Amino acid sequence: MAVIQRNVVNPVAQRFNSHALLETVGRKSGLARITPIGGRRTGAQFWFVSEYGERSQYVRNIKANPAVRVRLGGQWYRGTAHLMPEDDARRRLMSLPRINSAGVWAVGNNLLTIRVDLD
Repeated sequence: MAVIQRNVVNPVAQRFNSHALLETVGRKSGLARITPIGGRRTGAQFWFVSEYGERSQYVRNIKANPAVRVRLGGQWYRGTAHLMPEDDARRRLMSLPRINSAGVWAVGNNLLTIRVDLD
């Protein structure tokens, strides 16, 4: 499933302004890495859930460098990402956009909430 997501779903989703994107810095390469995500902005924070938790490449990048950018509605925002293992990720999914949350819930096996404090 991760191969299909990385090679088919992600490149298509990056082309649409309606999708939120997360930009991290590659922990080994130092290059920008962009991943489509589903989440919700609440004030100066953006919340989302990683379906694979700390096994996700973007989560590993966040652990190495929490400075990220998030694209919302076609506009990029800088922020600092925080892993929130104490948060109830399944409950969090119920407050996020349903379509993405359903996919995360269906394929996820190690859910992890992430909060981005936007600058």
